Amino acid sequence: MLIRAGYEVTLSAFTPTPVVALLSIRPERAAALKTPHTILNDRGAAMQDYRDGFGNICTRFLLPSGVSKLSCDFVIEDCGEPDLQRLDACQHDVAELPSDVLGYLIGSRYCETDLLSDAAWNLFGHTRTGWERVQAIVDFVHNHLAYGYPHARATRTAFEAYQERVGVCRDFAHLAVALCRCMNIPARYCSGYLGDIGVPAMDVPMDFHAWFEVYLGGAWHAFDARHRIPRIGRILMACGRDAADTALTTAFGSTQLLDFKVHTDEIPENIPASSLAA
Repeated sequence: MLIRAGYEVTLSAFTPTPVVALLSIRPERAAALKTPHTILNDRGAAMQDYRDGFGNICTRFLLPSGVSKLSCDFVIEDCGEPDLQRLDACQHDVAELPSDVLGYLIGSRYCETDLLSDAAWNLFGHTRTGWERVQAIVDFVHNHLAYGYPHARATRTAFEAYQERVGVCRDFAHLAVALCRCMNIPARYCSGYLGDIGVPAMDVPMDFHAWFEVYLGGAWHAFDARHRIPRIGRILMACGRDAADTALTTAFGSTQLLDFKVHTDEIPENIPASSLAA
């Protein structure tokens, strides 16, 4: 199947301000692109890409003073199948984990494993290790938190979400990530696109989405505590220890977000992808 996705982000700066944006798709999805993935800006700012320590593509540029618009529009091929289910994927002993995975076992800015460890073992210590334990964590977080945009707070941590029992998709992901790490399951925070494909459309504006991945059976697997069930059409943009590592934009100065639009739609495969390029 083909998916058309992209965004328009309008920012305002009082003075020229350095910005780093994580608005590109992950390199491992690049081969599936049917049209170029190019970040455009309407002010002619020079943009330079680099990879961070998590393998994400970061774009750095100097945001001019005044109002600027960043945009992207692309077509990507997807298998059209829900998130892969590997119910037999085993949980590794910590001593057997690859060295580059160990960092996803420890606490981080938004995932306080030290504050949640006792609760995690009380809740999930009786469950079978591996996929069944992760699914138990997903089910718990899905039922424990009430979802809603009015609950959004940029500074809310996993422990605060656990206590307050409310949140948006990033809070669902943070709490699930923290609980997995407490149970010695490597987990990383993910951001990207997830359209209403294969499910009833939601009557809210499209937005970027947050989910998480766990390392089981020698591979990373996607889980979604917000939606609870496997979904079709995830397009991964960035991953890291938590949202601090995957911020859409990081400005080194005073800026204001004026407008934000995201689109993610399935398109008929009989339409040439080249005809859909912006």
